[in-house]
Amino acid sequence: MPRFAWVASAATVTTAAWCAWLMAGWGGPDVVSAADDLGFVAVSGFATSCAGYTARRALDRQRLAWILITIGLFGWTVGSAVWAYYEWWLGTAPFPSIADAGYLMFPVFVCAGLLVLPVGASRYTYTRLVLDGVIVAGSLFVIAWFAVVRQMFENGGATTFEVGLSLAYPLTDLVVVTVALLVLARARPGNRAPLVLLTAGVVLMALADCGWAYLTSHDDYRTISVVDLGWALGLLLIGVGALLSSHLPRSHVDGASAPTAAALWVPYVPLAVAMVIGVANVVWVPELAPALVAFVLLVSAVVFRQVIVVGENRRLLANAEAQAMHDPLTGLANRALFQDRLTHALLLHRRDKQPVAVLSLDLDDFKLVNDGLGHPTGDILLTSVAERIVGAARSSDTIARLGGDEFAVLLEGDAEQSIQVAQRIAAGFGDPFAIEGHHLPLRPSAGLAIAAPEDPELSAEALMERADVAMYSAKRARAREVRVFSAEMQRSEGRLASRTPVGGAATLQMLGELRSAIDNDELILMYQPKFDLRDESIVGVEALLRWPHPSRGLLSPDEFLALVREHGLIRSVTELVVTQALDQAALWRDRGFTVPIAVNLFAPSLADLTMSDRIVRALDERGLACETLTVEVTEDLLLDNVDRTRAVIETLRGHGVRVALDDFGSGYSTLAYLRDLPIDEIKLDRDFVSAVRGDRRAGVIVRTVIALAHELGMTTVAEGIENAETVALLREYGCRYVQGYFYSEPLSAAAMLELLTSGRTARDAAIPS
Repeated sequence: MPRFAWVASAATVTTAAWCAWLMAGWGGPDVVSAADDLGFVAVSGFATSCAGYTARRALDRQRLAWILITIGLFGWTVGSAVWAYYEWWLGTAPFPSIADAGYLMFPVFVCAGLLVLPVGASRYTYTRLVLDGVIVAGSLFVIAWFAVVRQMFENGGATTFEVGLSLAYPLTDLVVVTVALLVLARARPGNRAPLVLLTAGVVLMALADCGWAYLTSHDDYRTISVVDLGWALGLLLIGVGALLSSHLPRSHVDGASAPTAAALWVPYVPLAVAMVIGVANVVWVPELAPALVAFVLLVSAVVFRQVIVVGENRRLLANAEAQAMHDPLTGLANRALFQDRLTHALLLHRRDKQPVAVLSLDLDDFKLVNDGLGHPTGDILLTSVAERIVGAARSSDTIARLGGDEFAVLLEGDAEQSIQVAQRIAAGFGDPFAIEGHHLPLRPSAGLAIAAPEDPELSAEALMERADVAMYSAKRARAREVRVFSAEMQRSEGRLASRTPVGGAATLQMLGELRSAIDNDELILMYQPKFDLRDESIVGVEALLRWPHPSRGLLSPDEFLALVREHGLIRSVTELVVTQALDQAALWRDRGFTVPIAVNLFAPSLADLTMSDRIVRALDERGLACETLTVEVTEDLLLDNVDRTRAVIETLRGHGVRVALDDFGSGYSTLAYLRDLPIDEIKLDRDFVSAVRGDRRAGVIVRTVIALAHELGMTTVAEGIENAETVALLREYGCRYVQGYFYSEPLSAAAMLELLTSGRTARDAAIPS
């Protein structure tokens, strides 16, 4: 049992025993009177201490609210001490007295604290809460006037000040009770338990004050009575409510929310009762009857109109709140709502050691869809992506669109289950999206970060940053699986971040440098040789783009191609690559080496109907045979119109240019492309190939793909070869061509020429494993 529960239980048992003692009258009148006075000082001191403890632990406006409530309770404690001094030491209890000043501090400061308390209502409703309290208090005063107060004046025997002071207690209590009920009605579910106890305590105090005022007016109040029990239990409930509030997670969140129906109706119920009682007591006056009926109808119409207006405003506020916290396109949570829920989840994580995970998703090459098919199609695709994520996630998970093509999922609970859900979400992109007649294979880069129980102080910003680091790791590796954050990943990405800038200003600077590098022909090509496994001869090279950045070193394509795609530089880079590659092939030919050369093209380039003519013209200008060039296209980037892509490929092949499907096995529509597109060569993805050593199923698949390629009249090239064992298996499977670091890393043009001149074979070039 938590410590606060032990304290609350002990206080409850002690208060119950004290009340039983008083009601039983053990020890005689003097002992009971002393126990009554000292007991009230003790129970009010307990409530004051609990409120002060909660104020010390609270944050922001919640701290201010509990400070004000503590001051009100302290005033009651001082009043109880003064009353005990009068009654126990002086033997008399005058009325009015200094004790009344302390007692009246309670409703004033508690009301102020309730108005400040952040429980879900908008911070701009203070005046409205006070006015609601005045309406209810005024209505109840009308009821009390005809029921009790008028009789007090008619009985006489007390001064106007004494009567006014007697009425001050129930009237101020009525305002406090009304405000407490309205605040409770506006509170979020997670904040209601302490407020229920606080409101119940205030109600008991108000009832006790009303009973005291009634008994005092009839000169019938005795020190030990039910009224005393009401005060005692009320103070106890307030103290326990304060303790419970201190146990809840601390939060800085203070958002606005639509008031509940109960909060709207509370002020009008006592108003209606007061009108009925008032009419019943004065309607018998003949000269007032017509005007009174008209007045009641007029007030009723005004109230009814106000209820309608308030209802309309409540619906508008609810709609505005939903729009402010949700993405208008997909209906998912937006960044603000996601951040709020993540912050709350981490507070629970800190208290209960419950794991919390964040999945960061970024759609790869989404800009190709917007550029190729238009933004309306992109919006439809984003909506479909949101539906798939929702379908794969659990109902308890929070899914958000953070902006553009960025999504995030908040996963609470067991870490292993969170990993499984994340993998299920990523796997949900396995089938292409059918959008307006297009079948678009789209996949996300996915990174998962988990806040473990042993890391209780992890902030929301830090957890999001870790998820992004894992996501960028997956993006750079073009990994299909979910990458889970690790410390090593942080170090690796940190080193890479020192070379690749992130953020608005840094990205703009890098974009400017990239444009300058393209204009000044500063991007270069490296060449990785391709070997024939039959005689181990060099049968061609693949041209690989690099950027020798003046301050960040030699950058690989993964570090800058996103800028190329997103800022309309595809055509410029494509022309640069084709020009440099064909110039180099012409130089090698002039040195006596006819070396087939392969270049990677962006998929949108193959949907450009003028591309084939430009490539053929470039070959003719250099006197190169079209068979010298192989055009490679990554299969997971074929997002545009397949018919146009087929037309361009057929034109190229008609002239003799070969076409290869690169990174085979990394996308989702591979077999469909083999069926629909005229392909000469299949390049098996490095991840697809590397698994054959330790995974029998992977080996069967690779062998089957190689056999299928042979049946279709296509050649196969295995990429990323790093060891002799893989070479042996591929030779056994019937694969003909290979390339990778096991044989040769990408070489400069000069180094490639030296390799050609040396006449070395694959056996000579191989790096010992």
